[in-house]
Amino acid sequence: MTSQPFSPSRAGELPRHVAVIMDGNNRWARARGLSGIRGHRAGVESVRAVIRRAAERGIDTLTLFAFSSENWKRPASEVDALMELFLIALKREVKKLHGHGIRLSVIGQREEFSTSIQQYIERAEAMTRDNQGLHLVVAANYGGRWDITSATRRLAQRVSEGELSPDAIDEETLGAEISLADEAPVDLCIRTSGEQRISNFLLWQLAYAEFYFTPELWPDFGAEAFDAALDAYKERQRRFGMSQEQVEAHGA
Repeated sequence: MTSQPFSPSRAGELPRHVAVIMDGNNRWARARGLSGIRGHRAGVESVRAVIRRAAERGIDTLTLFAFSSENWKRPASEVDALMELFLIALKREVKKLHGHGIRLSVIGQREEFSTSIQQYIERAEAMTRDNQGLHLVVAANYGGRWDITSATRRLAQRVSEGELSPDAIDEETLGAEISLADEAPVDLCIRTSGEQRISNFLLWQLAYAEFYFTPELWPDFGAEAFDAALDAYKERQRRFGMSQEQVEAHGA
């Protein structure tokens, strides 16, 4: 992660890495007198639309927050339905992704999923591993605190085994152990449903991201809404602590 340099950008540039907190499925369903699972199913259509548009716009990496580590606290019936949807998506959608040259990766504590889901994740990643198009990352049973804690634990293990000196640990060393270490840093984070928080998502990776909050519920968020988020991002100038004059000199 930290091997990818942060550099100022001028307005008009597209983000390389977009992360999305897909929120509002349940509220969308309640507003229509439907069950929560109907909302999640409707949200799948938005997932398809956003993946297609991200690929069309030349985005390098799209990371979707599909299931947080806190989501296990939801009613068992909803969790079971979400797991079923996840499995169905892995069975039905991966060949389509592969056909469009999209590479799929899943980050999170996958060992807590059923054996069947784990196997389909492994098959999906293997099938699409060499694809050169959009890199689609699905964060499933993922939490930002877990990510940082796990990375710290791995470094501690290396120290205890004499492979690493504590004095050698810095941002780059830790960043290399964090999920998405080989990807460009997140440039733009989109959250739907009007909520304005990050909900333990990519805490390390969002350090310098631009945020775009929209009141649209996730099932209502499609290709045009994604374009609107990209357009808003293009209007911003990212400085990473530099002054206006330094940014202008950097881009000269």
